Amino acid sequence: MMRIEQCRAARALLDWSAQDLAHRAGIGVATVRRFESGSVVAASSVESMITALSDAGVAFIAAGGSSPDGGEGVRLSSPSG
Repeated sequence: MMRIEQCRAARALLDWSAQDLAHRAGIGVATVRRFESGSVVAASSVESMITALSDAGVAFIAAGGSSPDGGEGVRLSSPSG
């Protein structure tokens, strides 16, 4: 599952607004804003955001995942599309 900080960082890497992410994920901008403010949103909405960010080239690093500097986060890689 994506953390709030990962979502914000991923958007920053891509220079996307909350509206950009909402559009690409096919969800409402209010849903993105609710998620990033810590409110509960549907798991399907989070999955849609993860897919949109991943398709744009963001790689998510889970806690304990392989990363030269350690820690969870996001990394920009090649877009899949």
